[in-house]
Parts: sequence; structure tokens; C-alpha cells
Amino acid sequence: MRFDIITIFPEIFDSYFNESILKRAQKNGFIEIAVHNPRDYAYDKHHTTDDTPYGGGAGMVMKVEPIYRCVKDVQDVLSAGDVEGDNNSNKRSDATIRTTRTILFSAKGKKYTQRDAKRLSKYDNLILICGRYEGVDERVAKYIADEEISIGEYVLTGGEIPAMVIVDSLARLIPGVLGNEISSQEESHNKDGYLEYPQYTKPEEFFAGNGAAGGGKAWKVPKVLLGGNHAKIEEWRKKNAVNGI
Repeated sequence: MRFDIITIFPEIFDSYFNESILKRAQKNGFIEIAVHNPRDYAYDKHHTTDDTPYGGGAGMVMKVEPIYRCVKDVQDVLSAGDVEGDNNSNKRSDATIRTTRTILFSAKGKKYTQRDAKRLSKYDNLILICGRYEGVDERVAKYIADEEISIGEYVLTGGEIPAMVIVDSLARLIPGVLGNEISSQEESHNKDGYLEYPQYTKPEEFFAGNGAAGGGKAWKVPKVLLGGNHAKIEEWRKKNAVNGI
């Protein structure tokens, strides 16, 4: 799966995408991430990507022209099959071209859920447009993006964190990325209303001391997990996965 991220701050992604699971997923060829700066598609002297809003108001609005040119360039690259690691033919099939989806991160977008992650994981290519400032020219949402997504009812500085969320959540659904396929099957939100059961590891008892948090008592692992009765363990897990502790 390939992710093309459009942002005026491309360096933001360097650290997150070069650690842990996402780093291995790229190294092993499960995902490919390309970051594009719309400033490179702004043809004025100062490479301007924002301007004042029509009708007045606070803040600046990201311009449609650089985003359009950037998205079009990415689409042309995808349709030509000119992507790193593409060892098939020099020309991608029409079926592959049709599996590209363009997403704009927006406060008015649909709230992102695990169900959306599963839906989007069916695509070969995602183009992710990260807004900034007061917002993005509405013509991007109307004519360029296939859909708008929000990761929650709060305000962020830009769409870069939502882009990380999308890449992370989708990468986990690609077979082979996690190594152990059971991990993704038993994760929280994998089924409607399902929250993963509580997990414990060694030591069996932890003495937290006499501080306010510990109170001088031992924090113990539930006895059912120590007995080796797999039927009872499974029953406990199902109960706590639904109801919590």
C-alpha cells in the first residue's frame, strides 16, 4: 500500500515513520510513504500556499492551485506506475488506478473509526491532504478530495497528526506487518463494541510502596490468569473485554 502525503511541513513525519512497526513495514515492502510539499507547486516568487479569506475573517486559507497541481502530479505518477518498488510493468492497470482515494483532513469531515480503517485498507494508494492555518479552500474538498475525515472533535494545528493516524491504523491491517496475525484480530475496535481484555505480565505481585498511589499494598495479577485453566481464562477475557474491569 502506498501513502502520498501532501504537507507544507514534510519534516514532521521523519521521526514517526522511521521507528518501530512502520519502519519495518517500509523496509519489508509492505507499505510505501511519499511526502510532497505543495510549495514546490506554487509558481509565484515566494512559493505562496496560503492567502487571506474572501469575505474577511481571521487567519489564512490554503490555496487551491498548489494543492491541485501536487495531487495531479501524484496521480500521474501512480497511473504511470512510476513508484519506488513497483516491479510489475511500466504501466499500472486501470484496476489499480481506480483504487486510489484522496482524503482531506477537515474539522467537518466524517469521524474516523476502525470501520473506516478497514474500508480504506482495500485501496492500493491513498493521497492524504494536510490542511493548515484557518483551513483549506473549499474547492479542494468539493473537486479534488474524495472524502473529508476528522479524527476527533477537537482542534489541531494541522492535518499531519491525522495523516500519521491513518498510516499507522491502516498499516496494521496489512497481512505481514504485525508478524502475528492474531494480534490484529484480537485488537480493540476490531469488532463493533469490542474493547480488548486487560493484559498482565511479570511480576505476579508488584509492591508499589507507601506513596499515595501504592498505599503499601501489592498489586496482583488476577488469579484466573495464573491457574492454567484455558476455558476459565477465555471466559474471563470475554467478560472483561466487553465490560472492562
